[in-house]
Amino acid sequence: MQIVWFKRDLRLVDHAPLTTASDLGPILPLYVLEPELWEQPDLSLRQYQFLTQCVDDLALGLREHGQKLVIKIGRCTQVFSDLIEKYSVDGIWAYQETWNGWTYARDKQFRQWVKEKDIPFHELPRNGVIRRLKNRDGWSVKWTREMEKLVVPEIRSPISFSEESDVMPSAKLLGLTNDHCIGRQDGGRRNALTILNSFFTERGQGYTKEMSSPVTAFDSCSRLSPHLAFGTLSLREVYQMTKSRSSSVKLQPKNARGKWPSACKSFSSRLRWNSHFIQKLEDDPRIEFENMHTGYDGLREDDFNEEYFKAWAEGRTGYPMVDACMRALIATGWLNFRMRAMLVSFASYHLWLHWREPALHLARLFTDYEPGIHYSQVQMQSGTTGINSVRIYNPIKQGIDHDPSGEFIRKWVPELEGMELGILHTPWLSKEKIGDYPLPIVEERFGRAQAMKKVYDIRQSSSHRARSAHLLRQHGSRRSVKKRPLRKSKKDPISGSLF
Repeated sequence: MQIVWFKRDLRLVDHAPLTTASDLGPILPLYVLEPELWEQPDLSLRQYQFLTQCVDDLALGLREHGQKLVIKIGRCTQVFSDLIEKYSVDGIWAYQETWNGWTYARDKQFRQWVKEKDIPFHELPRNGVIRRLKNRDGWSVKWTREMEKLVVPEIRSPISFSEESDVMPSAKLLGLTNDHCIGRQDGGRRNALTILNSFFTERGQGYTKEMSSPVTAFDSCSRLSPHLAFGTLSLREVYQMTKSRSSSVKLQPKNARGKWPSACKSFSSRLRWNSHFIQKLEDDPRIEFENMHTGYDGLREDDFNEEYFKAWAEGRTGYPMVDACMRALIATGWLNFRMRAMLVSFASYHLWLHWREPALHLARLFTDYEPGIHYSQVQMQSGTTGINSVRIYNPIKQGIDHDPSGEFIRKWVPELEGMELGILHTPWLSKEKIGDYPLPIVEERFGRAQAMKKVYDIRQSSSHRARSAHLLRQHGSRRSVKKRPLRKSKKDPISGSLF
């Protein structure tokens, strides 16, 4: 018997471990719910609810093939120990997983366990991320080749073992409390296919211009990020659909193409960035916990202001665009990339908070939480990578630029609903009482200037430049296998919000 271990690849189509194992004979499709994982500080109820919908949909798909998804609760080594005592297991199949620190440690332990038990364990590459990569030279070409491969077809209903299955435990049993996410996206492959099709047929035409504003981004962005994070769709499926849509648009008369050529190009680039950032965590797992560039060690750690953090986390900073974005994220589990970048920038620079606690808070709020993207991007917006430009977002300007009519702010900060547009983005200038909406907790210009000086003082040293050069060789993107100057991106996607 072959055991197929589903992790964050909750689908039947383009699932190489499942298809390969089923070609070898009887299989046992297995999902292991590990309670200890859900005790980690980066996980939350909204993610668990999305997961349970994905697992339910996967189980339904397997039933349609005469299969049964076996759910087991507990430590993975104990679950597999029980199974190998019961069955003659010829192999275990799974995708490689690049996820948070807990799963990294678990996988190391599990590989040691299968080695001791002398059980073949086949881990296949996922989404173009390469394990034990020596350097980034040629990575982009290898990624493209992986995306161009044929989508692996669905399984052909092989014989399956009928093993007793547990049920997914209640969130309460796992200690997950209500996080008030009333607008969370629904999980499962069927929902993923619906929004994928709607993006390429209706919603996505204005993607290039409309993804930056939270007023338009909730509809114009693909909203595929949680489905890619949980694997109800493979990145290759989405890549090939993007390519197909782009090709079909090119066949149309120029006056009938609309904005689709630009939309397809912009979206395609973000698919590549998805794997690019996950590859960083695969190559350097410490960036979940430590500054990517060690020159910034000690910069903010001793200055953490709990009151500032609480105000930021609750959306009560006194800056309307910051507060509206945080409140929208709390309620929906999603926010577009520019506004995520602004939230991190404001916490890191204006409030001078070390990035780790804000990163954990945002991780819990993102239904589409993807550690590889999340921590790389949080560090980029905090200025601790050493290889990216320092960008400090002015929250007043961001509000004026991306919510010029005040629609978004009035929706999520109802205390300001009746305020005239002229001072909506700077309500502290109003001569009228604003109810219980707070005054700004810091002065924007002063906070920005102070932060800029501290960061640039570090960046001037020769030791900083030497370490930055090393990081650029390790993590920097390349245009091709040829040696060309490394290109700095102007795009700052945060977490799953690349999409």
